[in-house]
Amino acid sequence: MIFVTVGTHEQPFNRLVKKVDEMVKDNLIQDDVFIQTGYSTYEPKYCKWSKFLSFEEMNYYMDNSSTVICHGGPSTFMKSLSLGKRTIVVPRQKKYDEHVNDHQLFFANEVKNKGYNIVLIDDIDDLEKVLSKTDSDNIAFKSNNDKFILEFKKQIRSLM
Repeated sequence: MIFVTVGTHEQPFNRLVKKVDEMVKDNLIQDDVFIQTGYSTYEPKYCKWSKFLSFEEMNYYMDNSSTVICHGGPSTFMKSLSLGKRTIVVPRQKKYDEHVNDHQLFFANEVKNKGYNIVLIDDIDDLEKVLSKTDSDNIAFKSNNDKFILEFKKQIRSLM
């Protein structure tokens, strides 16, 4: 299953929701897909979806997916990484009126450059190429949990 989540920011993220829905329609995605659409105004026609999810529902979809496609909210993609999920990050962008600035794109780039195992999509058309690859085509999707904990401990120690 593929779980898509756009978070709870009040600006629509139709670019991602519509692209995934169209890919399911065109059989470019054959897995089951569930989309949390948030404030998006586009309503999926080919996927199961809900505007918002409870904490328990979010955990259910995260736990039961093989791939998580999400906005660039660090809490969301770090949770996906900690669960060892294939994590595809599509940051919201200011030029599409999806956010007030490009902090999601900047932060996701920084995380990727630090060696965390995210697939970063800044051009929505690249999503097709990424999803058409098998896990063996993508270099070892593994949990970054140990690395995250080590870095987190270093940050805590530096504050003390």
